[in-house]
Amino acid sequence: MMTQLTRSATLLAATSVAAFLCPDVSATGPATVELTGTVRDFKERRTHGGHRDFERRPRKGFGLYCGNIHPSIGADGLPVFTDDGNRVDGQATDAAGNPICYLLYDASLGDSPIDWGPACDGGIASSWSFYSWYRDVPGTNLSQTLSLTFVRQADGSYVFDDSTDPLYASLGGFFPIDHQMYGNSGGSPDHNFHFTFELHTEFVYDEDQTNYFQFVGDDDVWVYIDGQLVIDLGGVHGATEQYVDLGRLGLTDGETYSLDFFFAERHRTQSNFRIATTLQLVETGVPSITAAFD
Repeated sequence: MMTQLTRSATLLAATSVAAFLCPDVSATGPATVELTGTVRDFKERRTHGGHRDFERRPRKGFGLYCGNIHPSIGADGLPVFTDDGNRVDGQATDAAGNPICYLLYDASLGDSPIDWGPACDGGIASSWSFYSWYRDVPGTNLSQTLSLTFVRQADGSYVFDDSTDPLYASLGGFFPIDHQMYGNSGGSPDHNFHFTFELHTEFVYDEDQTNYFQFVGDDDVWVYIDGQLVIDLGGVHGATEQYVDLGRLGLTDGETYSLDFFFAERHRTQSNFRIATTLQLVETGVPSITAAFD
C-alpha cells in the first residue's frame, strides 16, 4: 500500500519517536525474548474456497478504520465485531504527537481528538465472516504456530521489526508463511499475503519504569490490555502506527495483566510489522492449531 521509501521513512520516524519518549528503563533482562502465537492462512475471496474479507476493498476506500471492534475483549478472549466503525481522516494524538487509540483520548492531558470520516465496516463483511479470523474453521483456514524473537535494545526496550529481523528482511516484509499451508498468492511480489496472527501474553506492571507498547504496520491490528482495547488500527492500509502509554490505564504496581494482540494481512502489496515495548512479556498459552490434526 506504500512505496519502500515511504515505508522506510515511516518506520524510522516511529523508531525515533519511541527512542525519544522512552528513557533507559535500565532493568536487566535477557538479550532476546521469544513469544509464540497462532498464524492462520486464508484464500482470497475470488478463489475457490476464498474468504470474503481478504482482498475486499472497504466501501469508503483503503485507509484506517476505527470502532468496528468492541472496546472490551469477548468472553472467549477474542475480538468482537460490531460494525460501528468509521473511516479515520486523522488519528487522535497525545501531547507529544504520538497517534493513540481514540478510546484513550483525554483532553486534560493535552491530547488532540480523532477526526472521524464516514461510517464504514472497514472491509469486514459481517460478524460471521469475522468469526473465522481468529478461530480454526475447517475448509476456511489452516493454522500453525508462529514464534517472534524480540531483541533487547540499548534503552531496555524489546523490538521485533520485520525490516531488521534476518529472516523477514531477506523476504522483504512480514511474510511468515510463504510457500506454506495454502501457498503463495502469485503475481509480483509473490508472497502468501492472506493471513492472521494472534498472540496472548502477560506482564507484571512496574510503575517505576516507562511502560509503553507501540505497533507500526499493516493491515488490521487490535491490542487489548487487561481486556480493554488500547490499539485500534482496523482497515486495509499502508504502515500505520499507534502508541499506548500504560500510565494512562490505571494499572496497579506489581499486578499481572494480560496483553492480547491480533493482526491481519488482507491485501497483496506489502506486509509491515513492528512492535516496540518496554513490557516484560511472557506467553500465557497458544491456541489449538489445525496442524496438530493433519
